[in-house]
Amino acid sequence: MTSSPAVLERSVRLPFSAETVFAWHERPGAIERLTPPWERVQVVERSGGLEDGGRVVLRVGAPVPVRWVARHLAYEPGRQFADEQVRGPFARWVHWHRFEPDGPDACVLTDRIEYAPPLGAVGAAAAPLLLRSRLERLLAYRHETLGRDLEAHARFADRPRLRIAVSGASGLIGRALVPFLTTGGHTVMPMVRKRRAREDEIAWDWDLGRIDTARLDGVDAVVHLAGEPIGVRWTAERKRAIRASRGIGTRFLSEALGRLSQRPRVLVSASAVGIYGNRGDQPLTEAGSTLDAPADFLTEVAREWEAATEPARSAGIRVVLPRFGVVLTPAGGALGRMLPAFRLGLGGPFGSGRQYMSWIAIDDLVEAIHHALLTDGLGGPLNATAPEPVTNAQFVATLGRVLGRPAAVPVPAAALRLVFGEMAETALLGGARVLPERLLATGFLFRYPELERALRHLLGRAAPST
Repeated sequence: MTSSPAVLERSVRLPFSAETVFAWHERPGAIERLTPPWERVQVVERSGGLEDGGRVVLRVGAPVPVRWVARHLAYEPGRQFADEQVRGPFARWVHWHRFEPDGPDACVLTDRIEYAPPLGAVGAAAAPLLLRSRLERLLAYRHETLGRDLEAHARFADRPRLRIAVSGASGLIGRALVPFLTTGGHTVMPMVRKRRAREDEIAWDWDLGRIDTARLDGVDAVVHLAGEPIGVRWTAERKRAIRASRGIGTRFLSEALGRLSQRPRVLVSASAVGIYGNRGDQPLTEAGSTLDAPADFLTEVAREWEAATEPARSAGIRVVLPRFGVVLTPAGGALGRMLPAFRLGLGGPFGSGRQYMSWIAIDDLVEAIHHALLTDGLGGPLNATAPEPVTNAQFVATLGRVLGRPAAVPVPAAALRLVFGEMAETALLGGARVLPERLLATGFLFRYPELERALRHLLGRAAPST
């Protein structure tokens, strides 16, 4: 005999009309934006929209992923839709989304999940303890992210939507940026390193000197994120690849943009706080010179990286150079690599722990890029870091507190040098105290200016009740 499904229902009031919030859900990227970064979920395919019969296929979980097929039903334009599992990990799953007007400019969004766990009686016994809390974390994350995204796009509601080419769209930052832009109504054309691109893609390969200028011609903006990852041991070959992908690759793109008959109005080309070098506790803003920075590999690369955008600037394109700090997301990067040890209670400071970490939450970073795209007077260097940088010791203590784990096992500097070589000395044991002066001066509003608040959101860890 099958037991009745469990029900979880949560509502949130949003200061936007039901039609506005519903339209956000109908745009490409909504699933990706509403999926918490601690969950391993990938959209494999989709057909149709939210209307009855629409279909989404997901790959869920790791290291052994499960295929989850859902279909849409109960569609009422501007008011309701539902997702029903056709195949997947649950014995039953129906997720209702209801949008009720609450005055002319607000609505109440209600998520109602009817579910029956797998494994029969065993799953039913474990569900109240394990599954329900996980679903509650999911809905809390979804409601906060949705509200913040709607606010971000509302700040530029009077501006036309853009056609934006994005390099590095499949990377850690690109996977968050693209759905943020598309749910805001922008059209994104990923730049891909393959000869045969889809209609919504632009083929390019700086290494082969190839770029599809016909598709690039006429885009409104370009976001350039592509580059070889730096978070690995730097062999001579790896250093050449890092340097070439940023310097040569960026110059190739900038020259191509400058030759277009219809040039983009803006190029947002990634840079990094590594341009400042190891500066101890000295506060650093965009107004200061980077020419007197202590010389190291990352400083040299960042200087070449930024200088490579000069052909675009000379062609009259507004160029913004966001200098990324340590980007926080459990989906990868520094935080993703640190989490396994910290969850086991084996985390601790790197070396002395006194080096500064200029960090930024992934959602603030993608919103900063959006801000740079749509703020006409903004050009040149832009520190993409949170306003409260911390030392490494403060960072690991905060992460331990959020996870409810000790963080007192130091990682000796000698061990880091042994494993990572030069990269450890520059990127892990050095640091800079970088402040986002220009972002704040141009009206940018951080979602997560404080580290603990950022980590709790990113990891789905609510603050303890008092």
